Amino acid sequence: MLYSAYEAAYYASTPLRLAARLTRDFWSSPLNPAKDTELGRRIFANADLFANLTRRYGRPDWAIDSVEIDGQPVRVRPTVVWSSPWVKLTHFTRDMADLRRAGRRELAPAVLIVAPLSGHYASLLRGTVQAFLQDHEVFITDWSNARDVSLMEGRFDFHDYVDHVRDMLRQLGPRPHVVAVCQPGPAVLAAAAMMAEDGEDSRPGTMTFMGSPIDARLSPTVTNKLAEERPFAWFKSTMIDTVPAPYPGMGRRVYPGFVQLYSFMSMNMDKHQDAHKQYLLDLMKGDGDAAEKHLEFYDEYLSVLDLPEEFYLQTIDYVFQNYLLPKGELVHRGRPVQPGSIRDIGLLTVEGENDDISGIGQTQAAHGLCTGLSDDFKEDYVQPHVGHYGVFNGRRFREEIYPRVRAFVRRHQDGIEKASNAA
Repeated sequence: MLYSAYEAAYYASTPLRLAARLTRDFWSSPLNPAKDTELGRRIFANADLFANLTRRYGRPDWAIDSVEIDGQPVRVRPTVVWSSPWVKLTHFTRDMADLRRAGRRELAPAVLIVAPLSGHYASLLRGTVQAFLQDHEVFITDWSNARDVSLMEGRFDFHDYVDHVRDMLRQLGPRPHVVAVCQPGPAVLAAAAMMAEDGEDSRPGTMTFMGSPIDARLSPTVTNKLAEERPFAWFKSTMIDTVPAPYPGMGRRVYPGFVQLYSFMSMNMDKHQDAHKQYLLDLMKGDGDAAEKHLEFYDEYLSVLDLPEEFYLQTIDYVFQNYLLPKGELVHRGRPVQPGSIRDIGLLTVEGENDDISGIGQTQAAHGLCTGLSDDFKEDYVQPHVGHYGVFNGRRFREEIYPRVRAFVRRHQDGIEKASNAA
């Protein structure tokens, strides 16, 4: 029913959207002598806003062609190095000749950034990737849109997610570093605990959790309270729908991305309305730079993907209602998950002072679970004056958070290399 209403609304608005595009093109044409008049800019602005609000937003491009390292431009090429129907492990390969010109000759530590599977595409972490590219070989989980995965590929649940994280870490070789941004925190901690218990060579050298709901009971936010107050049956009956034709995943049960987007936007509806009003005013007064920044943000923010039913519902159950990991009750493939078995993996937790998604303390809870780690392996940081998004993107992330993560990874990487040489 949700999908049917969504599709009907999109197709019903198609004639108006086409008319708005024609109007926008007419009033922005250099052949139109009235395009720079106040009336022309006003008509153009309103048509452009309507066209953008009613169109569909596809998977964004990474748009990372180069990165500046020590003042030198270094070319970058995204390359898929491993995949399943549910994810593409993407390596941002840096040009070796450019790196040598920048004075970088040593082998950089490999870092796996585990992007959230919670509604947005992995490209939302573009700024995170660009920061890490200065000092690391960067890999990221680029999750698939469930509506594009055929029913023939089977299910994908929380336990499959944990297995995928383990498989991808193995692709990076011995002792890679892993960064979990938001939602994947519990699954990444579970994967690291299993790998540590099994003594795998590819167990992480460090694990960094950014704004992650390791224990969602602590400092509950509006999102946490909603998940706790609603019965599990409500999520299953209200938030799940069937993918219609002609999508490749026709018949698959999913949590639609547009529902998640509405949930995100409703938390700060006034802020989004003000942003669009300002965009309209910027267009009418001819401020193209400000309008372009608005478009760049919303082109990313409004691009959403569907989640598999079983993954979404298990996440609600395991993480936000029954808190299995912090209570010591999470079982993976018949084995208890024991974070206390982690003894030689550095643990860094990062939280935002104003985070309204994962409250302060939810990520820090990882320290209490990893009882086998000495204090030398642990570090915690709370970034002042940032919300959830600012924990992994933006100026304060680049200037204050990332340098701490880089130093933490470097310190433990040095320890791993010394131990390897001594052996």
